[in-house]
Amino acid sequence: MPYFPPPHARIFCAAVNYGDHRAEMGREESDTHPMLFLRTPQSLVPAGKPLIKPPNSDRFDYEGELALIIGRPGRHVPRAEALAHVEAWVPFMDGSVRDWQRHTAQFTPGKNFDGSGSIGDSPVPAALFGDYRRHRLLTRVNGEVVQETPVDRILFDVETLIAYVSSFTELRTGDIIATGTCGGVGDKRVPPLYLFPGDTVEVEVSGLPVLRNGVAAA
Repeated sequence: MPYFPPPHARIFCAAVNYGDHRAEMGREESDTHPMLFLRTPQSLVPAGKPLIKPPNSDRFDYEGELALIIGRPGRHVPRAEALAHVEAWVPFMDGSVRDWQRHTAQFTPGKNFDGSGSIGDSPVPAALFGDYRRHRLLTRVNGEVVQETPVDRILFDVETLIAYVSSFTELRTGDIIATGTCGGVGDKRVPPLYLFPGDTVEVEVSGLPVLRNGVAAA
């Protein structure tokens, strides 16, 4: 059966977790802790299903990411043991409705429109994926590469994210951590590049099946 997050899964997302994205978004460089927000399973669709452009915004943006699926529960997980809790890796598209994201200082509305993001349906086991730092991440819109980075440019690494999240809540089997996007988001391009019905978004992480979704109207 193709994978999709179960309803009980928590989806923890790291924000501004690459230096070039932090710079393009005008964020401070002095953060001492990861910036996190939550997505709901209802905000995601699987690979091959259309992303839903909200009818009440024309600022629907893409963010390609690498995500991990927790296999072994844990609380207060030490960095040295963090990767032992990862069951599998999967590409992730953190679709963002930028004007709703900025209604207040909290990201929740702009990150949780129904069907606005996606997740790969064929996770690769951690043992087969190997060292996440050796992989590359890229995003394409209508066949054009719009984001690309080595994963090792991540600011707060996976070990830090797992240790940090598990310090305030027990990580449970099936939980997901999306590790953040790099520079090149549509909102900061000149002119901006937003998603509309008929577009196609692809998130490719080396070693993982490509996550591909069209865009449809609500």
